[in-house]
Amino acid sequence: MKEKKEPTVWQGFKSFLMRGNVVDLAVAVVIGAAFTNIVNSVVKGVINPLVGAIGTQNLDSYSSCLKDPCAKAADGSVSRGVMILWGSVLGATLTFVITAAVVYFLMVLPMSKYLARAEARKRAREGTHEVIEVTELEVLKEIRDALVSQRGSGHSRE
Repeated sequence: MKEKKEPTVWQGFKSFLMRGNVVDLAVAVVIGAAFTNIVNSVVKGVINPLVGAIGTQNLDSYSSCLKDPCAKAADGSVSRGVMILWGSVLGATLTFVITAAVVYFLMVLPMSKYLARAEARKRAREGTHEVIEVTELEVLKEIRDALVSQRGSGHSRE
């Protein structure tokens, strides 16, 4: 009886890297990083100026003081008091919503529609193929029945 060799660590690592989903994930990370720059530019170039029409263009400057006296250092960190920096949360939320909307409307929705159409075409082809097979089967049954009836009537003549 031949013993089965366990794969080496290197072989296991190689098979892991060669899986399709690992490559897809790597591509998604690279594209996601590039896409983040686009979204950040939209937020800084479009959203922040729109918000700036009402107040300031820098959302990070919006905050509320919970415990007086509040003061920020030059680097933006809180030096005194307790501050809630809700402007940065708002900015991150807007970035997330914009990213999610763009991904959904430009990637997920078109791909799901494409896959649904492809599946419908596949089902239509399979349905046509089944109808043809059923029709051919019915024809073959009719031929068989006709041959059986001819033999039956031929035996009765003899």
